[in-house]
Amino acid sequence: MKKNNWLIYALITMVTWGVWGALSEIPAKEGFPSTLTYVVWSITMIICALIALKNIHFKLDTRKKSIMLGMTTGLLGAGGQLLLFQALLDGPAYIIFPITSLSPIVTVVLSMLFLKEKAKPLSIIGIILALVAIFCISYSNATGGAGNGFLWLIFAIIIFIAWGVQGFIMKVANNNSPDAESIFVYMAISAVLLVPVALFMTDFSLDINLGFKGPYLSFIIQILNAIGALFLVYAMRYGKAMVVSPLTNALAPVLTVILSLILYKVFPPTIQIMGIIAALIAVFILSSEPDETPVIKK
Repeated sequence: MKKNNWLIYALITMVTWGVWGALSEIPAKEGFPSTLTYVVWSITMIICALIALKNIHFKLDTRKKSIMLGMTTGLLGAGGQLLLFQALLDGPAYIIFPITSLSPIVTVVLSMLFLKEKAKPLSIIGIILALVAIFCISYSNATGGAGNGFLWLIFAIIIFIAWGVQGFIMKVANNNSPDAESIFVYMAISAVLLVPVALFMTDFSLDINLGFKGPYLSFIIQILNAIGALFLVYAMRYGKAMVVSPLTNALAPVLTVILSLILYKVFPPTIQIMGIIAALIAVFILSSEPDETPVIKK
């Protein structure tokens, strides 16, 4: 991971997350709860964390600031994921997902204000197109009621903020750590710390599929999520947060939609097709954005 090519790392995240997105619903449809999928995901994070540790010869950055930033990054992401499970119990997914998917807006704004990141005028257009693509691809005309109460909406807004801040903190952590691997290790630890919460949220009175299409298939799918998260940390290290965040969040759903079309024969609506076109144009524009050498504060 010595070559400072943020775009390659971002594209790896896009591919792994895109495939993960297309397959992630299978275990739930087969009777394996999403909360237990979270537990499986935390295990895959540990595996990737061990690989990351080996990459730095097990010399983990143990400074207090690095621990704090790494754990905060992980807790914001994992905590948001658990809150999403709760929001989807009462609220409509076709409203919740478009709200949460626009979290890169928060990352872009914070990066411009506090990290003083700047982009070329053409790159600004690419960022805007990526954000438009995220909304279009996440939007759905599905019906299913307005949800029970408004707590789900509050949860969706909290997730939107949490995931946006996570991208910003991830970049700050990279600017203050001698390696990206240590950040990911602390993210994995924070994911494991929330496992008891996921178990508490699980309804064990229901029939749970413990066969291959349950925890085992879930493991195969979730390892893609963990790999994508690891390479996102690398992308954030060498690229600008205001570019990496919207780019990865726009591209992954494009691949998910394409794979869903192939696997499930579901043709995307017009608004998602528009989103795919916008995302591809954004990739073409943002791929010319130069690498950003990380500033390490020791």
